[in-house]
Amino acid sequence: MKKILALFILAVVGLGCSSNDNEEVNNTPTFDRSAILVNWADNIIIPSYENYTAKVTTLSEKATAFTQTPDEAGLAELRTAWLDAYIAYQYVAIYDFGKASLLYLKLSANTYPTDVDGIEANIASGSYNLGTQIQFSRQGFPAIDYLIYGTGTDSEIIASYSNQATTDYLNAIIAQLKSIAEQVTNDWNGAYRDTFVNNNGTSVTSSVNVTTNNFIKNFEKDVRSGKVGIPAGVFSNGVTYADKVEAYYKNDVSKMLLTAGIKAQQDFFNGKAFNGTTTGASLKSALDVVNAVRDGQNLSTIINNQFGTINTAVSALNESFSNQITQDNNKMLTAYDAMQQNVIYLKLDMMQALNITIDYVDGDGD
Repeated sequence: MKKILALFILAVVGLGCSSNDNEEVNNTPTFDRSAILVNWADNIIIPSYENYTAKVTTLSEKATAFTQTPDEAGLAELRTAWLDAYIAYQYVAIYDFGKASLLYLKLSANTYPTDVDGIEANIASGSYNLGTQIQFSRQGFPAIDYLIYGTGTDSEIIASYSNQATTDYLNAIIAQLKSIAEQVTNDWNGAYRDTFVNNNGTSVTSSVNVTTNNFIKNFEKDVRSGKVGIPAGVFSNGVTYADKVEAYYKNDVSKMLLTAGIKAQQDFFNGKAFNGTTTGASLKSALDVVNAVRDGQNLSTIINNQFGTINTAVSALNESFSNQITQDNNKMLTAYDAMQQNVIYLKLDMMQALNITIDYVDGDGD
């Protein structure tokens, strides 16, 4: 009887310990996913898409005006509108999910280097379906870059629009940009905003997890690799590709586009409103809530400091990445290395601290 009583007491004590252990786990600091999603949707993502749609609409209007009356003034206005829209695109490239993913917004807007032979074949035939995968490299901002900068001198470019087929193609690819931008923006301003905010769980398909993965993927694949690593020869045993830079035919705005892409990344990390200076709930604040540290320093501070290192490295680059690669590629490699360090901080340290699983595969071999 005494043995039974002793076992009973041990069992009760054990249950009490288990209860206390669970209580300690539940007391682990957690960040407010709902607050983050509201800030992302209302202050960052939707305003970014609205701005992008407005800029693409202006681009469409300038293209229509220029192709109706091709002249130097019209070409200059078209080129300005193209660059404005291209910069605005850098701020929405992070959010490749929902309607944007279904409509292939990123692939149709910014696949480069552009397929010049394919563009010319489309113009010659007058028959093309811009919704098919083979056409992604024959449209978007890189294709417009070729059509308004890459076909000759300014007078030759203007003269080329006496050809109705060229006019039709330029307007068609810009109409495609505009249509996709409008559909995605309307979706966010419709039911999708609430769907996004209400999906505030912790699963791999939750909004925080999906958005964070897209943020890091954009930084790693599109900003670090696409804009710098690939043309600088990081993934080709040192063989460089000066013709694979972003905006190759304009050629002196690659740095501008990279700078915009990095700013979009850092602003998103810090939860900075697109149309203002205020910051809200964000990945930075989440890291601070869970007391994430590395080497005795706040991880959020380390990440922001590394963004500063990246900006310093990028500021040393030529406005033309083609020229930079040809003249002193080491500066491109330095910028790449600075970005790669933040990939480590974001993809490994941050994701582990926030208990978010990476949902994409890195195929770069780095």
